Amino acid sequence: MKKVVKLDYVPDKSIILNGFGKIDYSDTYKTQITLNDYSIDRITTDIFKTPKWVDNLMKLRDIIVKVFGLKTGKKNDTIIEPYYSIGTKAVYFTVTDRNENEIVMAENDKHLNFRTSVMIEKSNTNSTLFLSTIVQFNNFFGRLYFFPVKPFHQLIVRSLLKKYANEN
Repeated sequence: MKKVVKLDYVPDKSIILNGFGKIDYSDTYKTQITLNDYSIDRITTDIFKTPKWVDNLMKLRDIIVKVFGLKTGKKNDTIIEPYYSIGTKAVYFTVTDRNENEIVMAENDKHLNFRTSVMIEKSNTNSTLFLSTIVQFNNFFGRLYFFPVKPFHQLIVRSLLKKYANEN
């Protein structure tokens, strides 16, 4: 069973911070995976193959936030791109930046802006996989919204990374 570790910082090589501005919340989780030839696009797709409980939680979230006029998300299960170009949707979120080792996805709304990224650092025998999230609150409602979401976010991110690491 591979371990997932929470970091207190975003990795130096990450491009997630580019042009984001003030950060009100951030987290990064990392794990080791066996070296493979998968592209960052394939890894991103595989990580976000969410279990049914996560899909149901996201549907519940959408029902609740729709009442407040916030954006709802729809999972893109039908089209899995071999290469997620900037502006396309990578499973749940829109790609805003990328390179060969990282894909940054984002959603901006009136209450908060957030980015999440999947990044890999390859070595000779193993690779380190990072899943980072940064959030900027646009108003009091962003803080209010994120308060109950934060523990679920952390649980989901940790479980997605752990599941991927133990399957690869």
